Amino acid sequence: MADSQTIADSKRSFHQSFPHVIAPLYRRLADELLVELHLLSHQSRFEANELFSVGLCTVFDTFTKGYRPEAQTEGLFSALCSSNGFDAASLRKTSATLIEQAKGKDLDSIKTLLSSHALQDGAHYSRLMAVGLMRLLQAAAEDASSPDIAALAQQSKDLAETLGMPADRVEKDLTLFGSNSERMDQAVDLVQETIAAEKRKKERRLAEQKKTEA
Repeated sequence: MADSQTIADSKRSFHQSFPHVIAPLYRRLADELLVELHLLSHQSRFEANELFSVGLCTVFDTFTKGYRPEAQTEGLFSALCSSNGFDAASLRKTSATLIEQAKGKDLDSIKTLLSSHALQDGAHYSRLMAVGLMRLLQAAAEDASSPDIAALAQQSKDLAETLGMPADRVEKDLTLFGSNSERMDQAVDLVQETIAAEKRKKERRLAEQKKTEA
C-alpha cells in the first residue's frame, strides 16, 4: 500500500468493494476496523504475522454475529482487508491453520507452538495480536466451547512478554475486548428478540384479519 494512501482513499476503496448498506449495529465495527487496518498498513514496524491473522479474524467474527444477510459477511471482511492492502484469504488461511495446530495442546505444547510466533525486536504491537493469543489458548483448552475468559486473559498476559508483547497493554486490550464482546452479544440478542416480537405481532394481525374476513 502506497504511503500516500489516505484514510479517505481507504474508505473510497472499501465502499467500491462493498456497495451494500451496513446495519447500524455493525457500522461502528466496520468503521473502526477500517481505520485500524489503515493505520497498521502505514506503520513501518508492523508485520501482519500469525497472531495478528488470528486476532483480526476473531475480532471480525465475534462482532459480526447475527449479521444479515449472512452471505455478505465474507465480502465485508474482504473489503475491509483489501482496501488497506491486506489479503483476506491469506489471513483466513493462516488463522485457521494456527487454530487447528493449537487445538487440544497442553500448556507446555502451546508455549512451544507460540514461541515461533514471537514479535521481533522493535516490531509494532497491535491489540489484535493479543486477541489472537487468547484465541489460541482457547483452542488449546479442553472445553473451548465454554472458555473461562478471565483465565484465558490472565494466561495471555503471563505469556505476553515471552512473545515480545507488552503485558500491561495485553491485559488492557483483552479486558476491553471481553467487555465489548459481552455488550455486542446483548445487543444482538436484543435485535433478534425485537425482530421475533415484530414477527409474532404480524402473524397475530394476519390471523385476526382472516377471522374477520371469514
